[in-house]
Amino acid sequence: MGPPTSRLGRLARLTALAPRALPLATDAIKRSFGAKPPPELDDAAREKMVATAKKTAESLLKTLGEMKGLPLKLGQMASYIDGIAPPGYEEKFKTVLASLQQKAPPVSAEAAIKMVVGELGESPDKLFATWEREPFAAASIGQVHRATTHAGDSVAVKVQYPGIDRAIQNDLKSLSTFESLMSPLGRRYQTKEALDEIKSVFLAELDYTREATTADAFRAIHADDPDIVVPRVVHSLTTRRMITLEYISGLDYATFCAQASDEEKSKAGQTIWRFMFRAIFCHGLLYADPHPGNYLFLGNGRVAFLDFGCARVLPPNVVAGMKRYIRAAQEGDWDEFDRACVEELGFDPSDAAAWRLYTDYMKQMLAPIMHEGPYKHTRELAREAVAYLARNGRKIVYREGETRPSLPTPVRMPPETVFVNRLQWGLSSVLAGLGAEANWRKLSESWVRGPHLPIP
Repeated sequence: MGPPTSRLGRLARLTALAPRALPLATDAIKRSFGAKPPPELDDAAREKMVATAKKTAESLLKTLGEMKGLPLKLGQMASYIDGIAPPGYEEKFKTVLASLQQKAPPVSAEAAIKMVVGELGESPDKLFATWEREPFAAASIGQVHRATTHAGDSVAVKVQYPGIDRAIQNDLKSLSTFESLMSPLGRRYQTKEALDEIKSVFLAELDYTREATTADAFRAIHADDPDIVVPRVVHSLTTRRMITLEYISGLDYATFCAQASDEEKSKAGQTIWRFMFRAIFCHGLLYADPHPGNYLFLGNGRVAFLDFGCARVLPPNVVAGMKRYIRAAQEGDWDEFDRACVEELGFDPSDAAAWRLYTDYMKQMLAPIMHEGPYKHTRELAREAVAYLARNGRKIVYREGETRPSLPTPVRMPPETVFVNRLQWGLSSVLAGLGAEANWRKLSESWVRGPHLPIP
């Protein structure tokens, strides 16, 4: 049995969470905008609020784990991106939801076998020398079984949940309905263009043959970097709805963070940085899902990367624009930086408050790659990137002396940057969890100033 797939059924599952989640969400929104907890709360009341947060997170865990698809992806993001979970309750939410990174509830062993038979015409017991019925990992659109090929190779076989394609399509239809209700306000803020980009990337993620090609591309890009390990794809045992890759064992993110030395964690952080940014700046290939379940740590700075479904090839002009404002920021050429923000990101300097918010936020996000010398990623810095937008956005919406709320001037960022922003927030949190420290600017210098190269 797979996840619920009907549009109404999926909406009903999410709606059922509202009575428990709404009071907490309301309080979290207030605190995101700078409100403090009521001073009159005693210790018992505060403990009750924390217990309520834990129960809400557990309800989310159960519902999102069963639904799979886009709701599960949102749960994964809340489990690791600093500043996304409700302020004041963040650690409780992240602790409870952490299992969604690798251990989401699987479907039955029989459902997975039926999917394999439907794809390759035979049962896994015949296709493989050995097949483990119980998956060792499960995520948003598929679960992973360990197997051995007839050639004797140990492999990981990712099999899609039955009906997950229809479930995701219905989730996206629900988002489209919501977006249309926001019109014409949403049109001012390019919500349709952003949603079209989200649709394109998530629907492409359902095609495992595309993921196999993407994995091959990342493997070729980093072929000369011994610290970056990309599993080989067994193409003869890969189809649109199942993918077979070389099995790799190593430490998961949480275990590595708990056991490794500061030096080891910084080395691993540098490897993750090289994996992400060499591909973007040199080839325009964006790895858009940086969550902790996608890494295995192999020791001495070596990291294996496991999931290549959520990726995007950025147009050369978008990559050139990114390099342009990064170089300007590195050189302290703020006139050129401002021009790049207007011409490449669509910022509007006529709204002084919004302009300051957006450009200051960009400088915050670019701080590691701007800084000369070692820079350490911390959870406080990662949270501030999100909190800064909420805190200062409130000042724009509720401007001093005005009785009605106002909205900032829209920006006209390229739609492709939707997933660049996801990478920025996610990677900042991953590196913060590692406490990774390095000269990130020096590490990236040749790529930022180098030419655009074809994907191998």
